[in-house]
Amino acid sequence: MAAITRVFTIRRAAEILGRDEDLLWDISDQLDPEDGKLWIYDVDGIETMAFTDFGLENLREIISDQIDRTPP
Repeated sequence: MAAITRVFTIRRAAEILGRDEDLLWDISDQLDPEDGKLWIYDVDGIETMAFTDFGLENLREIISDQIDRTPP
């Protein structure tokens, strides 16, 4: 397994995937740290979710399987 060299905040992941950030918040509960979902902790209690490259791929798969294939 390759070392993690970068992560993307949920806001950036939404831009990369062309999806709404709220959608990523909703589906991210299906991911665990081993799936590429991490938390970033900053000063003053600021926290944000982030994803590794593997996490982005897992999000793409969830979106493809559960969102894009769902009938209107």
